[in-house]
Amino acid sequence: MDLGISGRWAIVCASSSGLGLACAEALAAEGVNVVLNGRDGDRLAAAADRIRQTGASGTVIQVQADLLSPAATDALLAACPEPDIVVTNNAGPRPARLRDVTAQDWQRGIEGNLLNHLRLIDRVTDDMCERKFGRIVNITSAMVTAPKPIMAVSSAVRTGLTSVVKALSMELAPYNVTINNVLPERVDTGRMKQISELEAERQGISYEEARAFVASDIAARRFGRPEEVGAACAFLCGSLSGYISGQNLHVDGGTHPSLF
Repeated sequence: MDLGISGRWAIVCASSSGLGLACAEALAAEGVNVVLNGRDGDRLAAAADRIRQTGASGTVIQVQADLLSPAATDALLAACPEPDIVVTNNAGPRPARLRDVTAQDWQRGIEGNLLNHLRLIDRVTDDMCERKFGRIVNITSAMVTAPKPIMAVSSAVRTGLTSVVKALSMELAPYNVTINNVLPERVDTGRMKQISELEAERQGISYEEARAFVASDIAARRFGRPEEVGAACAFLCGSLSGYISGQNLHVDGGTHPSLF
């Protein structure tokens, strides 16, 4: 399926590894020029090389910046002043129950998973509306619709982002600018390794036992693959997805139990 976005420009946040890289790879495969972002220069360079080695026809640009800093938005837009596509993403807040959450956890979660995304979105939407094309996808979490005790900060800040996005989607819709959220759950990335390690410590079991425990109630009976999230993201960025906006797309192996 040709998504009709070859030659477009995309900023993909936190894309040196994991879900961000998977989204960037999926867009690059469609001929999109991608701006990669990460804190670690070596890892960022490796991600860019990995995309170039696939034979992708578009340009790949690297922007080393920490999304916990407001300066990251300036750096990304300096590299790509008029993006057609923006994918917001960042490492999730530290898993912790409410009683164990620190003030720093809240500050980092609010800055890295809410304010940073909103700053970037706010800076790009006017130009997108003027050009009558824009696709914004936020990689959030299944914790938005199905909170878990150990994900207190993640649920709070990402639900806040989701609320703003829903309101904004109605304002942007007349201009062929869409904004949607992808809600992954238990995808096999470094984040899942972190959660399995915490579960092993909590239960006093081995890492492999903890990993099996974490996967045990996934309807698909396996962890998701990053490229499955990337494919969902790319579809929402496509030219034919202009009638889809303000939505939450679960990528969770069929696990979410609700009708809505």
